[in-house]
Amino acid sequence: MKTDLKHYTVKQVIEGFVYNELEAKGLFGLAGRLVIQPEYQRAYIYAENNGRKEVDVIDSLLKGYPLGLIYFNVYGNTLEVLDGQQRITSVGRFVTGKFAIKLDGREQTFSSLPVDEQRKILDSDLLVYECTGTEKEIKEWFKTINISGVPLNDQELLNAIYSGPFVTVAKSEYSNSHNAYLQKWQTYVKGDPKRQGILAVALQWVADSQAISVDRYMADHRQDIDIVGLKTYFTSVIDWIGSVFTAPPAKQMQGLEWGRLYETYHSTSYNPAEVNEAVQTLLGDPAVSSRKGIFEYVLGGKTDTRLLEIRLFSDQTKKLAYKRQTDAAKASGTSNCPLCAVGNNANKARIYTEREMDADHVAAWSKGGATDLDNCEMLCVTHNRAKGNK
Repeated sequence: MKTDLKHYTVKQVIEGFVYNELEAKGLFGLAGRLVIQPEYQRAYIYAENNGRKEVDVIDSLLKGYPLGLIYFNVYGNTLEVLDGQQRITSVGRFVTGKFAIKLDGREQTFSSLPVDEQRKILDSDLLVYECTGTEKEIKEWFKTINISGVPLNDQELLNAIYSGPFVTVAKSEYSNSHNAYLQKWQTYVKGDPKRQGILAVALQWVADSQAISVDRYMADHRQDIDIVGLKTYFTSVIDWIGSVFTAPPAKQMQGLEWGRLYETYHSTSYNPAEVNEAVQTLLGDPAVSSRKGIFEYVLGGKTDTRLLEIRLFSDQTKKLAYKRQTDAAKASGTSNCPLCAVGNNANKARIYTEREMDADHVAAWSKGGATDLDNCEMLCVTHNRAKGNK
């Protein structure tokens, strides 16, 4: 790959700049010759956290500080921003009146700045390396130069590697914070659409359903002009969740492995009323430590209590139960393990130490038994492990 160092002023680079609030829409500069946000670039994120980063960019220019090296990709007769999109967009947004800064304690937009301050920004020198090479070379360089600042996440890198019609359409659907379905999706999916969080989950679900990697799926569909398969599968999973869990969604539903749960359970018939009653009961049960495990527990027929991480009896409760049983056993001349006491072997009158016993629910937790002293009994290790859920 060849590089050629060029000098541009801020005014030249942002000529023709128009900021579109919809993500995945290309921004342009150099009077239309420069694509500021090519499809493999992430969405603009410097406006997050009250715009601290974009304000810092403008502050640097006003203080005469360089913005650092910027890289353009030479693509035929046009240029694409390889690195510097966030900085260039920040300047373009400020000059076109999209945000204000504080100067000498007063809020100032670009148009309200003194003329000499405006000129300082517009005349600032930008050092730009224009890069020429194969697509593979450009993409590898793109990954290399994006290891500083706000690093690209895995999905942003994949978007760069497999850029093309498919990624463009997929980003317009799942990386657009103005999508009318976003609130519904984020009930179940955890991720920032601007950082490709929703798209990453959608791709993971459909790739897993075909037992392939996300890389393979994106490579296979790179030149597709639509996302029918991706959209159909993602929508099927979301709609299935809503059809089974019809009550207002619980916050613990966000970020679960819904793709895997859909593949495992979507062929099973459920009574939504019974499902929701079970979920609400478990959400309100203080013995359930893992609220996120409730949904798979109910889908699986309420058999695998390991998903719930049921709260164990406290040490104090076990000590009290042990003393109560042991005192009664010594008085009656029988074992302090109730199950040994009713047996006919050598352990019938054995007094176990507390260390040799486990706490167990008299009435099983899965059958409504509480995790408290009244429902606690100490059994010898052998009998407790044999008892199970009976």
